[in-house]
Amino acid sequence: MRLRASLAAALRLALGLALTLLAGTTLAQSVALSGMLGNKALLMVGAGAPHSVAPGDTYQGVKVVSTSGDQAVVEIGGRRQTLRVGDAPASFGGHGGAVGSGKITIAAGSDGHFTASGSINGRPVQFMVDTGASVIGLSVSEAERVGLDYKAGQVVRMGTANGVTQGWRVRLDSVRVGDVEVSGVDAVVMPQPMTYVLLGNSFLTRFQMQRDNGMMTLQRRY
Repeated sequence: MRLRASLAAALRLALGLALTLLAGTTLAQSVALSGMLGNKALLMVGAGAPHSVAPGDTYQGVKVVSTSGDQAVVEIGGRRQTLRVGDAPASFGGHGGAVGSGKITIAAGSDGHFTASGSINGRPVQFMVDTGASVIGLSVSEAERVGLDYKAGQVVRMGTANGVTQGWRVRLDSVRVGDVEVSGVDAVVMPQPMTYVLLGNSFLTRFQMQRDNGMMTLQRRY
């Protein structure tokens, strides 16, 4: 009987701790502005249908602070984010911070090239924007460093300044630049060494690109 009582007490303690942890956890969710209805914002929270929310009101933990034209300022967990009609959904993490608005801003370097830090399949890399490349391009050494099984990919023949060479076409699980992540991106692994990973059009075409005074802005389209 004493052993059963001890087990029951331990179970109650474990359950209490689990409930406490759950109470302090907010699951990540995406929020998008699908339209405006007068001064009300039509919010899509997660996979739900659009819901009209007036300024000052809250829907599923998302408070509409203000609306103006085709945009709305929302607040989750004390953090504010401006949403615009047609923009990609903004993702809010477990502590209410915005994880990504679908927008990337890259400054040009002294050589005129646009470079940015990012990751491939969770491994850090340095990208250089190359609008002339049809897909992301990376060297064999970089592919090995990030753990790609590139030799299992499709063998391709590529023309280079030194003639025709062999490469491997692969599909990257995830490509992240800044706080924006894209899944399922085509790439080619090449034998020649490269200083950067070329950020080609298999990634770039998912964004609307704008260049202004040495700044490049990529706004996600899909």
